[in-house]
Amino acid sequence: MSTAEPPLWPHCAHGADPAADPVGCRGIHVPGHTVCLAHLSVDDRDSYLAALTPGAGIDHRGTHFTESLLNALLNALHDPETGHPRLGHTKFELATFEGDALFESVIFEDCALFESVIFAGDHALFGQATFKSSANFASATFKGQAGFDQATFEVGSAGFGSATFEAATFESRAEFGLTTFEGIALFDSATFEGGAGFLMAIFKDTARFISATFQGDALFTDATFKGNTWFNSATFQGDAWFESTTFVAAEQLGPLACTGRVVLSGAAFGGPVTLSFAARRLECRRTRWSSTAEIRLRYATVDFAHAVFEYPLTIAAEPDPFVLANGRHLAEEPFPILAVPRDPRVRMASLRGVDAAHLVLSDLDLSGCLFAGTVHLDQLRLEGACTFDTAPPAVWWRWPPVRFTERRVLAEEHHWRASQPGAVQGWNVAVLGAGRAGPLQLAPVYRALRKAFEDGKHEPGAADFYYGEMEMRRHADDIPRSELGLLTAYWALSGYGLRASRALAWLGAAMLLTIVLLMAFGLAKDTPKQTAIGTVPTGGGKVTFEIDKDDPQNSTGNRFTGKRFERALNVTLNSVVFRSSGQDLTTAGTYIEMTSRLTEPVLLGLAVLAIRNRVKR
Repeated sequence: MSTAEPPLWPHCAHGADPAADPVGCRGIHVPGHTVCLAHLSVDDRDSYLAALTPGAGIDHRGTHFTESLLNALLNALHDPETGHPRLGHTKFELATFEGDALFESVIFEDCALFESVIFAGDHALFGQATFKSSANFASATFKGQAGFDQATFEVGSAGFGSATFEAATFESRAEFGLTTFEGIALFDSATFEGGAGFLMAIFKDTARFISATFQGDALFTDATFKGNTWFNSATFQGDAWFESTTFVAAEQLGPLACTGRVVLSGAAFGGPVTLSFAARRLECRRTRWSSTAEIRLRYATVDFAHAVFEYPLTIAAEPDPFVLANGRHLAEEPFPILAVPRDPRVRMASLRGVDAAHLVLSDLDLSGCLFAGTVHLDQLRLEGACTFDTAPPAVWWRWPPVRFTERRVLAEEHHWRASQPGAVQGWNVAVLGAGRAGPLQLAPVYRALRKAFEDGKHEPGAADFYYGEMEMRRHADDIPRSELGLLTAYWALSGYGLRASRALAWLGAAMLLTIVLLMAFGLAKDTPKQTAIGTVPTGGGKVTFEIDKDDPQNSTGNRFTGKRFERALNVTLNSVVFRSSGQDLTTAGTYIEMTSRLTEPVLLGLAVLAIRNRVKR
């Protein structure tokens, strides 16, 4: 109401000035008088207060209360039976309370109207107050601490009642701990400039915080929401604590924006729910879902360790700003964590202790995610562009140079490799919570993720995790020496059948070595001539000849000629495909060809296998 507009009730007009304040005091007339309670004479005030009885209705709209005047009014309504003030229909709209406003343990038997009230003192305390019908604090301003601890907002006898704090402003801390809201609780567009505490509060009906602003931490720890819960377009500039909170029938929570943490650790959801958060971090440690759920996020890092869910649950990154019911986007600009450069990626920090049988991850950054200890990880579904960390780049400045195979790598392997003596720079040791997970623990994790990728028809991803599994087996402490030798050879020759370039390199080296050996020792100097040896009888008769062929002889001259290279290459190429070249070879050349026909086709097969694993779907 503008200062130039008179109120709708007959008002006191004390101190009116046609130039400065034509309205004057806006306090409503005390019955039988033409001034408000604040400007009533002492005798008339005493007479009015003496006439009040517990449970009487009062109307002091627009009245300016000092602390002593309010205490006198409440003392006049004191009920000897309950030991507390008891008020009927109460009207304080547009009133101002200077000093502390102490309504503790007051019983409001009918509607309590505090609309547009200004609590200008250090404290406005309604602790253990009881509102048996509607309580309206819409557009009220609390300049000091607002305390509603253990207050009760009941439903009226007609079956309705609400606690309304729409557009209220709490300039200091607001406490609603242990408060019970029997009816609808409305905090739409309320502003909490200090902290807000709803510890162990109970909302038995709808709880609405639409477009509410929390400029400090908001504590809903151990609260219970039994009806629909609305935080649409709410903004938290501190942390939003919903630790151990129970949501019995909430269908959605958000979209909301939080520059700090949204803490849902230990919370419980009783029905299907959709959570929509644009936040810096989401903590869901030991959170329990009893029905299907979908969590859509922007910017957040998610800690999902030991969460419990029995039905399908999806965690997905939202690429675009959330759309509200009115078609507008959720505002993100006022928050420094969401400032340019914008990076709406969602990062998963931990899935330890989770049963992933019903878990779906979509478009998440899993580069820092801890997987060790996850149950049924092979049944995890990865959809969209889920990314993992990779091996560090090649290091050429040290001796010997080190080059790691490019592949998807788990955060725990980064931590383990970085913690080893003589670790190569590039492995990340600063993986929070990685602990002492080593090859023995990580090999089953890689195996399970490989199966999850295979079930999703993502063979290249499955190949990377197979490589990781074999690496962990090769570095495990309990591996037998014979198996270690086989795995090392398998790794060196073809990258566990996954690196075609490595197998082809070895194939090329083997062929080159074969060619050199054949040119040096394997090719015969000339094609051996057949010779016939026999005897001719003197008296005539049958002639017998023995046909033989000389052994091929190695060349004694220049062995490394173009002609001999061509012949050696022909032998070598035929060996790769299990064919005989038909060339005359020395005894050494025969053994060289036999060795070539055994090793080179194997290397070729490994290269073909590696290419297939990379391109098939």
